[in-house]
Amino acid sequence: MKVNNGKICATCGTQYPPGYLQNSCLICEDDRQYVPDEGQQWTNRATLSGNHHTVVREIKPRLYEINLQPKFGIGQRALLVQSAAGNILWDCVPLIDEPLIAFIQQAGGIRAMAISHPHYYSNQAEWSAQFDCPVYLPETEKDFVVYPGDHIRFWKGAGHDFWDGIRVIRIGGHFPGSSVLRVSGISKQGTLLCGDTFNLSPSRKHFSVMYSYPNKIPLPVREVQRIRTLMASLDFDEVYGFWSYQNLTDSAKSVMLQSLDRYV
Repeated sequence: MKVNNGKICATCGTQYPPGYLQNSCLICEDDRQYVPDEGQQWTNRATLSGNHHTVVREIKPRLYEINLQPKFGIGQRALLVQSAAGNILWDCVPLIDEPLIAFIQQAGGIRAMAISHPHYYSNQAEWSAQFDCPVYLPETEKDFVVYPGDHIRFWKGAGHDFWDGIRVIRIGGHFPGSSVLRVSGISKQGTLLCGDTFNLSPSRKHFSVMYSYPNKIPLPVREVQRIRTLMASLDFDEVYGFWSYQNLTDSAKSVMLQSLDRYV
């Protein structure tokens, strides 16, 4: 296992390079995130791996979720998409351990990674080094990459095409580069992996889109209208978000558009 010894923000899970001397997390200092009342807290890989482990679960054929147990930081999941031309990891979690490495190798490895937005850049440098794969990020979020590593590929414009009908699409809203991954062949009309570019309610009847979820900062109506127009142009019938309950497999596009209409 290729281990990085940089410190890790205990609030958002972002990993910094060895030798990082500042006592602040760029991600948490941004007004879309927060520094807790007790101030900036740090951990490291040894402590994290001693207190947490990864758990893999099949959601449906060709789609797996990866979580940390117990929950750490924001608590997001990563999603592994199996595809004939190569697997893609969507988002990432702040720990890689030996059972997870063994599972991914058995599943066919990782040909590429793509990440929805900077809150989940996490330990992308460690993931990409471990599996020797590029990480595709929107150039708009370049300043939020605190640990570039050697594998980052920045894309420009509306999105980036991979293979087998897989495309990352820039939606905006939460961050200018907030994105979704559209995957063909998992569902009839197309599957969206959205991180928290969109946030599905526990009732699974409403999506929200905000500038900041923890700080409850809304988006301007004109931005929501732009996002609504973009989402109407996409074909999809399932959406998988950043937590395990955020799986919408029935009427997902209708719920999405109705939710965005409510903002307006």
